[in-house]
This record gives sequence, C-alpha cells and structure tokens, in this order.
Amino acid sequence: MANGSILLFDFWDNVYHDCFTTTKSSNREDDAMYVGDILRANNAHVVTIGSNETVSIAANLMYASNVGALVVRNASRSKDAAVIGMFSERDAVAVIAERGTNGLAMKVAQFISPRPLLSCNSQDALTDVERLMARHGIRHVPVIDNGRLVGVVSMRDITLAFEEAACAA
Repeated sequence: MANGSILLFDFWDNVYHDCFTTTKSSNREDDAMYVGDILRANNAHVVTIGSNETVSIAANLMYASNVGALVVRNASRSKDAAVIGMFSERDAVAVIAERGTNGLAMKVAQFISPRPLLSCNSQDALTDVERLMARHGIRHVPVIDNGRLVGVVSMRDITLAFEEAACAA
C-alpha cells in the first residue's frame, strides 16, 4: 500500500497535515474501532445543562465550553439527574430563527426532541454509531454505560478516528 502526505493551507495560512492512501482503504467493518477508543483518546469532557435552563444559558455554555452540543438532564445539571436529550448549536439557531431573540428566554426543555433519546455505549462499534447518526440526521450522541453518562461522541470524532486509522495503516 502506498501512502503519502500532503500539507494543506487555509485562507489564513494555517498548515494542516493530511494523509492519503493511493490504494483502496481497508473496510471500516474490519477496523474494529469502538466508541470507548474515542473517549479514551479525547479525555471525554461532557457538558450538561438542566432542562429548566434557558436557551441563552445553553448558547453561552456551548460557546464558553467550545462544544457543539449539550447533554440535557432532567431539571438540573446534577450527575444524578436523568439524561433526557441533547441541545445543539442547530437547535439554538432554530429557536432564534423561529422565535427571534425572545426565544433566548425560553427553556431548553421546550426544544429537545420528544422521541426517545438516542444513545450508545462505549462498547458500540463506530460504524454502528455512524449509521445511527446518519439515519436520524444527528451529529452528537450521548454515551451511556450502565445507566451513567460517560461522554458524548460526535460525527466529527468518528470521522477523525477513521482518518487517523487510515493514516496509521
């Protein structure tokens, strides 16, 4: 297998190293990569919000924490509170687009999905979680092991894991 690398420059002259493979890459199903691999590599940092908190607080928390989604807990951010959903940047934008700035004072609980929470566990294969996300049009999934929130995995995390594995091969 012939591998190579390329340096990419963006508009601001930041340099990014990227790898490429000149032969067919391996089948993802055979790579046996798991959600737990991402959590260990990323030192999982989970940011939560209580369902009774406002959209404004959620937006500020995402900005300050540099995350694209928050895990919503029932009523408070307490570790004992049940995980009931996710609130993402997309959700914040939709609230403002639909309700204007008045939407910022509304509770997060009003905007999380009423369908059952989609989650995964650390033993799930990345390919399975990737399919789950694609099928439901979501980009963040909480990771719950034995009823305990242990992390969040994003579509970006999964893509980067597969890219790193391809570069290492």
